[in-house]
Amino acid sequence: MGISLKPDYLKRYKDIAWLLIKYGNSDVVKNAGLDEVLGEHNGAAVPGQAKELAADLEKLGPAFVKLGQLLSTRSDLLPVTYLEALSRLQDNCEPFSFKEVETIVCTELGVRLSNAFQKFDQIPLAAASLGQIHHAIMRDGREVAVKVQRPGIREGVVQDLEILCEVADFYDAHSESGRKLRYRLMMDEFRRTVLQELDYRREAHNLETLKANMAEFPLIVVPAPVTGYSTSKVLTMDFIKGRKITAVSPLTLLEVDGPKLAEQSFEAYLKQILVDGFFHADPHPGNVFLTDDHKIALLDLGMVATLTPVMQGKLLQMLLAISECRSDTVANIAIEIGERLDDYDESAVRVRINELIQHNVGASINQMEVGKIVLEITKASAECGMHVPAELTMLGKTLLNLDQVGRTLDPSFDPNAYVRNNAGHIMQQRILHSVSPANAFTALVEAKDFAEKLPGRVSKIMDLLASNKLEVKVDAIDEVVLIDAFQKVANRITIGLVLAALIIGASLLMNVQTDFTLFGYPGLAMVCFLAAAGGGFTLVVHIAFYDQKPKKFVEK
Repeated sequence: MGISLKPDYLKRYKDIAWLLIKYGNSDVVKNAGLDEVLGEHNGAAVPGQAKELAADLEKLGPAFVKLGQLLSTRSDLLPVTYLEALSRLQDNCEPFSFKEVETIVCTELGVRLSNAFQKFDQIPLAAASLGQIHHAIMRDGREVAVKVQRPGIREGVVQDLEILCEVADFYDAHSESGRKLRYRLMMDEFRRTVLQELDYRREAHNLETLKANMAEFPLIVVPAPVTGYSTSKVLTMDFIKGRKITAVSPLTLLEVDGPKLAEQSFEAYLKQILVDGFFHADPHPGNVFLTDDHKIALLDLGMVATLTPVMQGKLLQMLLAISECRSDTVANIAIEIGERLDDYDESAVRVRINELIQHNVGASINQMEVGKIVLEITKASAECGMHVPAELTMLGKTLLNLDQVGRTLDPSFDPNAYVRNNAGHIMQQRILHSVSPANAFTALVEAKDFAEKLPGRVSKIMDLLASNKLEVKVDAIDEVVLIDAFQKVANRITIGLVLAALIIGASLLMNVQTDFTLFGYPGLAMVCFLAAAGGGFTLVVHIAFYDQKPKKFVEK
């Protein structure tokens, strides 16, 4: 589809076109006919540095900041230098005024700030693209973190998302990479995720779900939301005392059990992805804290992902195959879950994946990154004409961030070895998870339905049987030809037995003295021999000439 130059959208189109030219996509802009409307931007279209892209996206507003965060995890789209530059967009945005914070909180909660909280810090703890967080103390003394949405953010983000979706449509229609990578599908997923992040009630529900799922891990902390103090624009939750995992000093790391924390973090995420099918999809270092009591806290549940049981099984098989460097298995799974495009080349997919896996054979622990390998698989598949599900990209992104967290805690941690050594435990958890009261109830309902319908079905079969109308149709063979062949075999076996009896009888009659002779031998014995010889000759002739042309097969 073409891009509509609406007056309200014109400036945004010009900004996006300028970015495309500046960072190496001027051919798409020219194909769109937008080079004439760029105005003052046209002269400034010079190659930029990776750090400039982050600054440019930041100037364009929250939707583009979130887009930059998405791009910072997409090694299949951008070089490493750009990924590193965009990673700074994960926090440190400009905060908005406390007066606006107070207005939003009072309006959403329906009470004065002083009545709802004993203390509410005016300076935010952190400011992100969609909101900022303040430390507060409730009337009962409970320390909480209050997340407040930026004023007027929803309308601007929705408009920018519409523009980005239109650009993605045009990109898909006018660029080779768009046809392969399907930017519109990527933008649809991005749009859905951002709109969900704008509803803090959904994030509160995500916190409750993940906290319940992580209850078995004593070293994993998930803040609990305060339901009565949370709305679509305000989220109140437990305050976690700690620091970002990447901000922890080496001296502090010496005081914690790094290997145990790394192992339990990885185990917790494997359970989320491969057992629960509900996982924290944004574990970048800014969202993972080391608490003061030396535990791992998972924050910011605005971005989560869900997986079907079938996809969970496929991803588990792929992770095991990657950990054991079985490239054929990895390629088979990728092809099975992928969608083949017009220029699909299966041999190229297999060659690329084999090269990718073999490149990591014998790699050191610091070089082997499972998440990066998964993302490279998605990139190789796209370049060979195959579109893989978004779940695979989400898995790669999550594991890529998790690799960084794990190695910060324990530089010697080997995620591949952990996957191999705990595959049996993961399968056991999947089986136990499937044997739930809900699944058992479903099975009982199905059994009840079968039992109710069984008498009627049996009665119908008995009626057909009594009236001699029961038929069994088998389409795999031609029963007429089969019965004819059986009859032919039976007849020849019978003839063979008769001929054998004649020969045996003739042999016995040779010893009987009689006046009737033939060729100097007992006549009756010779008659039996001649009859057997004639019958045998006739049978051989029939087999040799007539069985070579089975008439019924020829007619069919």
